[in-house]
Amino acid sequence: MNEQNTSLEAIQDIKRMMERSSRFISLSGLSGVSAGICALIGAWIAHPYVFGTKDFIINANVAAVQSMAGDYSIILNTWLFWIAVCTFLAALISSFIFTYIKSKKEGIPVWGKTAKRLLVAVSLPLIVGGFFLFRLIHFGTFGLVAPGCLIFYGLALINASKYTLSEIKYMGYCQLLLGVINCWFVGYGLYFWALGFGVLHILYGAYMWWKYERNN
Repeated sequence: MNEQNTSLEAIQDIKRMMERSSRFISLSGLSGVSAGICALIGAWIAHPYVFGTKDFIINANVAAVQSMAGDYSIILNTWLFWIAVCTFLAALISSFIFTYIKSKKEGIPVWGKTAKRLLVAVSLPLIVGGFFLFRLIHFGTFGLVAPGCLIFYGLALINASKYTLSEIKYMGYCQLLLGVINCWFVGYGLYFWALGFGVLHILYGAYMWWKYERNN
């Protein structure tokens, strides 16, 4: 019986070693929670600008000139752009901190071959989506920006699931579904955005923490 238990433990150790070498498993559930909280805060700050109670243009005179000239830099002259940038940076930094802490505890390097493969898998759909959304904004098709963010982000998560915890693909499917539904409710993009990037991240992160990290 002891020999059998020893063999099972050895098999489990080998399995864990193989997972560590082929998948980036240092993503912390708390990273998802922190990113979701940042997204909800960003949506709350952006709400009055999106629904017209505050002017989203920073400098109206400069914006008029930029608009007449078809200048792309008009995007930089909006509060919404800078709110989005700050929200993204806050989510990215907080997610990295929790992932770094988990990596240190488990003795796994944050930056390795699997992390590089994961970064490439995530970046490709996001970069392509970024160019596409940039053109949508330039042509004034603001109603499709939020669903576009959700759709391309969902594709990025599904693509990344090959190199990290497989559960992440289910969040990708949920993001895709929200993005597609949002295409028919374009006036509610901020709410869908908050639901996808905020609530779903928090729920996913809490589930992953409960499943993989709470005992540690």
